[in-house]
Amino acid sequence: MAGALDVSPGHELIIVEISGQRFAIDIMSVREIRGWCASTRLPQAPAHVLGMINLRGSVLPVVDFSSRLGLGESEPNTASVVIVAEVGDRLVGLMVDAVCDILTLGEGMLQPAPDLGAPRVHEFVRGVITTQGGIVTLLSLEAVIPDGEPLAA
Repeated sequence: MAGALDVSPGHELIIVEISGQRFAIDIMSVREIRGWCASTRLPQAPAHVLGMINLRGSVLPVVDFSSRLGLGESEPNTASVVIVAEVGDRLVGLMVDAVCDILTLGEGMLQPAPDLGAPRVHEFVRGVITTQGGIVTLLSLEAVIPDGEPLAA
């Protein structure tokens, strides 16, 4: 896979909360973390695209990460956070419920995702990480927000 995530021990990940679950994304993909601000809807945009915001003069699409992962739609509120991530060659805003922690991957922490008979799971999920606080799912942003997929009509 092009741009594959280095998941060796010592790699840093950002842990976010989405719909009561914890997910990890590569810290090197994150450009900044912003508080929620209202977005402008786009006509005919996919359901998981909340709209667009102005990021220092550039228009940035904002994705409801919960909806994109198939966990149901989130209702943005003042506690919501937008992670500005570089996915492929574009910047995308990912709305999450909270940013929880930065995790340094330790030896033996990352395990393969369980086989659920659904190939889409293995596209989105790079593995699962066991922590004292529970299980964290490591996501592949390149699969969740693929380069060829339009974020607007």
